Amino acid sequence: MQTELSKKLGVEHAIFGFTPFPAVAAAISRAGGFGVLGAVRYTDPDDLKRDLDWIEAHVDGRPYGLDVVMPAKKVEGVTEADVEAMIPEGHRKFVRDTLAAYGVPELAEGEASGWRITGWMEQVARTQLDVAFDYPIRLLANALGSPPADVVARAHDQDVLVAALAGSARHAIKHKEGGIDIVVAQGYEAGGHTGEIASMVLTPEVVDAVDPLPVLAAGGIGSGQQVAAALALGAQGAWLGSLWLTCTEAELTSSAVTRKLLAAGSGDTVRSRALTGKPARQLRTEWTDAWDDPAGPGTLPMPLQGLLVAEALSRIQKYEVEPLLGTPVGQIVGRMTSERSVQAVFDDLTRGFEKAVDRINRIAGRSGT
Repeated sequence: MQTELSKKLGVEHAIFGFTPFPAVAAAISRAGGFGVLGAVRYTDPDDLKRDLDWIEAHVDGRPYGLDVVMPAKKVEGVTEADVEAMIPEGHRKFVRDTLAAYGVPELAEGEASGWRITGWMEQVARTQLDVAFDYPIRLLANALGSPPADVVARAHDQDVLVAALAGSARHAIKHKEGGIDIVVAQGYEAGGHTGEIASMVLTPEVVDAVDPLPVLAAGGIGSGQQVAAALALGAQGAWLGSLWLTCTEAELTSSAVTRKLLAAGSGDTVRSRALTGKPARQLRTEWTDAWDDPAGPGTLPMPLQGLLVAEALSRIQKYEVEPLLGTPVGQIVGRMTSERSVQAVFDDLTRGFEKAVDRINRIAGRSGT
């Protein structure tokens, strides 16, 4: 399962695995894919250094990359406190009232909320890069489109390829003009931030729009047959994220979240602004319903929404308040029915890919059997 891009990066399979978990990223690379560690949760550079040290020690010399969230336009002099001050009191009251209605306990005194929106702020992402460029990463991906020009130049100076996610051909063309090397065409089915065009339509549109740049297909890919379909549409690899959430190496903060993922069907997700202020696919819960209800205050734009709900989400996860408990995940969640190792997932992907290729060869009359 090799393409020009996978050969260039020195990986056996053209499968790129995005994950927030170092153990999963390392296991993906060891299995012959390309592990990409999501950096958005690292607000302390020492934490990122610790986990990159761990990956280096467990990746067996295989290549890997880093995914950051960095706006293309630089914003000077804006602190987290400045952003916090912009949140209306009415929205804060809505959060308090919703948590109270479900009896969600407070965090212990002095206990900080787990995930903060600061990972979306440019100065935090730049600090992450200062750490990451001391390691032999081969790919830098940006979930908010093309990184600033100086970041692209810095990556290229260190022989690091730059990828950017796109939800339309128009976005992809902008990325190409910004000097990036790889476009990740992320379809409507994908987990997290995603656009409105389905992968079957989006992938070939982006392939044609940015030719000869390589394209990775993302969204709705969780089997080897779907990987084969992505390559048939012109992609040079598949970008998978949701599929790894129920792997045994994953470190989800709540076992209840894992149970909900395993029980969910492909229709149990929703694109909601409840998490960050931008449309992001996630498990549908009574929390997302509350924010999407026209009777509510409505969500705030990024990054205000993320700061507003950070503590609430930490409380919901810590105390496993089932009706409100969710996580970003794509429609492929319906295939995630058991906990498996990363290697087992890869074995299934490669078998499915070979099965799909054999079937197409038979249909095309090229099979010797």
